[in-house]
Amino acid sequence: MSNGRIIGKGQPSYIIAEIGINHNGSLEIAKKLIDEAVAAKADAVKFQKRTPEICVPKDQWEMMRDTPWGRMSYIDYKRKTEFGIAEYAAIDRYCKKVGIDWFVSTWDVPSVDFMEQFETVMYKLASASLTDFPLIQRILETGKPLMLSTGMSTMNEIENTMAFVNAFAPNYPLFIAHSTSAYPCPPQELNLRMIQTLEDKYKGIPIGYSGHETGLATTVAAVAMGATFVERHFTLDRAMWGSDHAASVEPQGLSRLVRDIRDAEIAAGDGVKKVYESELGPMKRLRVNISDEYKEKSIS
Repeated sequence: MSNGRIIGKGQPSYIIAEIGINHNGSLEIAKKLIDEAVAAKADAVKFQKRTPEICVPKDQWEMMRDTPWGRMSYIDYKRKTEFGIAEYAAIDRYCKKVGIDWFVSTWDVPSVDFMEQFETVMYKLASASLTDFPLIQRILETGKPLMLSTGMSTMNEIENTMAFVNAFAPNYPLFIAHSTSAYPCPPQELNLRMIQTLEDKYKGIPIGYSGHETGLATTVAAVAMGATFVERHFTLDRAMWGSDHAASVEPQGLSRLVRDIRDAEIAAGDGVKKVYESELGPMKRLRVNISDEYKEKSIS
């Protein structure tokens, strides 16, 4: 990654603040979110890039929707919230200035072509795109690392996508994110043990977690269970207008999440039993001394 971070076993978890479309089409909000991610000590921010004319089904174009900009067609609303060259150029400059990685989920081939104007650290493939082989092929052609998200997918679909990647570009730099695509996701559907399942199946590939739950504890648990990277949706205010805000964490929550993940990583230790210096005082005060005579009787 551009900040010198390595994603993988034995490294601190790479923490991604998923801004997505929570900027609501405002560059000012996007910059505030970047500032808050930096303050929380996240490693990266992520956005989403779509071509509305491709990603919005034609039969939904003229459906009317109430928005902060008034009542408008769904296609016009999606165009309103989509950043273009000016906004992403400003984001690129800003992230470099404040020292945080950035990248996007691309939802269609022209969006990959568009993003190739920028030196982002990787591409993310959203769960909804896991079976979109033309899109995957276009990303592979860039040579940039690819993060695959596996929500709403069967194991067979994951295997088919991995087979396609390996056939088209053997030994390609990949990351796989376990995910459940419910917004918000109830704890009983998080299935965090899938992190270990994917790790066992795809040895050598960093496995992470993309969470859509409302709390923080389960994301920390994902790291404790082996996630080498985590991603959470991020917003300035969960009450803001828009589809993803309710399943996002706010700045204070992101700061706590990063802090708790780092504490969990430190607490994991090395697995070698030792007596710490901090234990010597309590040991001297509390441990019962067994007399030599009793020791001898016990041995005999």
